[in-house]
Amino acid sequence: MASIQQTIVEELHTLRDVLRWATSQFNAAELFYGHGNADAFNDALQLILHSLHLPATEFPEHFADARLTHAEKQAIADLIERRITERVPVPYLTHEAWFASMPFYVDERVLIPRSPFAELINEQFSPWVNDPNSVSHILDLCTGGGCIAIACANAFPNAHVDAVDISEDALDVANINIVKHLLDDSVHTLQSDLWTALDNQQYDLIVSNPPYVGAEEMATLPDEYRHEPTSALEADDNGLALVEQILLRAAEFLTPDGLLFVEVGNSDLAVMEKWPDIEFLWLDFEHGGHGIFMLEHHQCIDFSQRYKTR
Repeated sequence: MASIQQTIVEELHTLRDVLRWATSQFNAAELFYGHGNADAFNDALQLILHSLHLPATEFPEHFADARLTHAEKQAIADLIERRITERVPVPYLTHEAWFASMPFYVDERVLIPRSPFAELINEQFSPWVNDPNSVSHILDLCTGGGCIAIACANAFPNAHVDAVDISEDALDVANINIVKHLLDDSVHTLQSDLWTALDNQQYDLIVSNPPYVGAEEMATLPDEYRHEPTSALEADDNGLALVEQILLRAAEFLTPDGLLFVEVGNSDLAVMEKWPDIEFLWLDFEHGGHGIFMLEHHQCIDFSQRYKTR
């Protein structure tokens, strides 16, 4: 049986040939598509076009039947083989992911962005933020590669954004992206275990996509997730340990009219079961996604008063 390398290099000739073959192989391998692409075709398309240094946004019909060189086919074969045999997500192979219509550098030091926060940011958190020009300070807690912080800076050009993470490796990636998007003046990184290294700054918006996957769910994740840093995914207490720390002190760092947005994904039911007397506002998303709640400043005060001594 011919290997992936042999098949692509010796039997396939055009971009259309390679894309069709890769799509079939991805389907046969039952890969998981949860890191930016919806299916095998788009996964293969992004991987192949990036390898050919072509825009990975749509299928280039005018190049579809162009014959590929031996070197091009070899490079594509190497990537396809890793995608199939190692289950490496495409963004880690290309070192590029898209979030809020913006490209970001990613590697295995950070999660691949896929949060419904993108829709909120693109809409400038409407209708909860009435005047985007009034937003002067934003905190992105657990920033990872900086995607949410940078997208917020793009959506609120008058705002200063603090991008906070406990991981030095993650902040190194975030700084790469800050430079990439020419936002050195408006986005600043800070290493901190949640609130511990923050000063007395108060924020109009606090957004957070912390680790929230419980051990039980973690054990069921597809192999593709094993390439992501476990510390950025998993949290104790059924996924709620860090969420609770965020909620207990959020009021200290919010302005009186400030808003807190936290993503908890599939831990949304656990949140409601653990804190049933808190009226979380769960957001709906037109383009898919779930598990983000919002609290106002006075609700964060209420949470702290109810739970800080328990």
